[in-house]
Amino acid sequence: MDSDKLLGEFLRARREVTSPEQVGLVDVGPRRMPGLRREEVAMLAGVSTDYYVRLEQGRERHPSDQVLGSLVRALDLGPAAATHLYELAFPRPRQWRTVGRADRVNPDLRQMMHNWPRTPAIACNRWLDVLAANPLVAALHGGLEYTDNLVRLIFLDPAAHEYYRDWEQISRAQVAYLRAVAGADLNDPNLIELVGELSLKSADFRRIWARHDVGIPCKVRRLRHPEVGDLDLTCEAFSVASAPGQQLLTFQAEPGSPSAHSLALLGSIAAVTDRSPGLVPPVST
Repeated sequence: MDSDKLLGEFLRARREVTSPEQVGLVDVGPRRMPGLRREEVAMLAGVSTDYYVRLEQGRERHPSDQVLGSLVRALDLGPAAATHLYELAFPRPRQWRTVGRADRVNPDLRQMMHNWPRTPAIACNRWLDVLAANPLVAALHGGLEYTDNLVRLIFLDPAAHEYYRDWEQISRAQVAYLRAVAGADLNDPNLIELVGELSLKSADFRRIWARHDVGIPCKVRRLRHPEVGDLDLTCEAFSVASAPGQQLLTFQAEPGSPSAHSLALLGSIAAVTDRSPGLVPPVST
C-alpha cells in the first residue's frame, strides 16, 4: 500500500460519504458524485481549493495542526477518525510484527477463560485472529467455518448473513476497527495478507474498506444461532497488559433475559462436548 497517498485517499473517501446536510450545507441540485465537492470541503476548512486538491492527490502531505483541525470539522469526523487523520499526517515509525510471541496466549489467561462456563471469551490479536477461545465460544460458533479470524468470519463464511442479524452494521464496525488499529501501518505483512484475501474474495469487503471508516468495535452482537435461536449479547474488549496487541473479548447477556437462558443452554452443550482439561484452540467447525 502506498503510504504517500494514505492521507489523500482517506480525505477523498470521507468526503464522498459526507452529505451536505451533515455539515450544514444546502444541497442546491443533483450531483455527479455522492458526498461533498472538493470546493465545499475547502470552503468549510478555510483553505484554497487548490491546496485541498493537492492534499487529496498526495502532492501535499504535511498539513499543519490548524488545517487538520479544520478538516476534522469540515468532514464531521468523530474522535477515532480524527485520531486516524492526525496519524496519517504524522505517521509514527513502527516495527512489523510476525506471528510469534505476540500471538501466544498466557496459560493463566487460557485457564481463566476456560473457567467461565457461562461467558464466551476469545483472545485475539490486533488483526482479530482468534488465538484462543473457550468451549462456550465453540458452541456459539457451531456450524460456522471461518472461526480463525473474526473479520473473515463476517465476510467469507457462507452462514454469516444469517448468523449476524444486523450484518451490515457489524461488518462496517469491524472494518472501521481494523482501520483504527492499523493507523498508518498499512504495510504490515499480516494486514496486507488479510486485506488482500478479503478484497479478492468479497465484494462487500471491497465496498466497505473503500469507505475508510474508522471507529471502535461494535458492542452489541445480535446473533441467530441454529440451535438456540436469537441471542442479544454485549461484547466487552480488554487489553492484555502482558501481551501488547492482544485483547480479551467477552460476550454477556442481560441477566434473566431470553438470551441469558439461551446462553446457559449453550453452556450445557459446551460442557457435554468439552473433553479437554485445558482451553480449546481456535475452532473451525
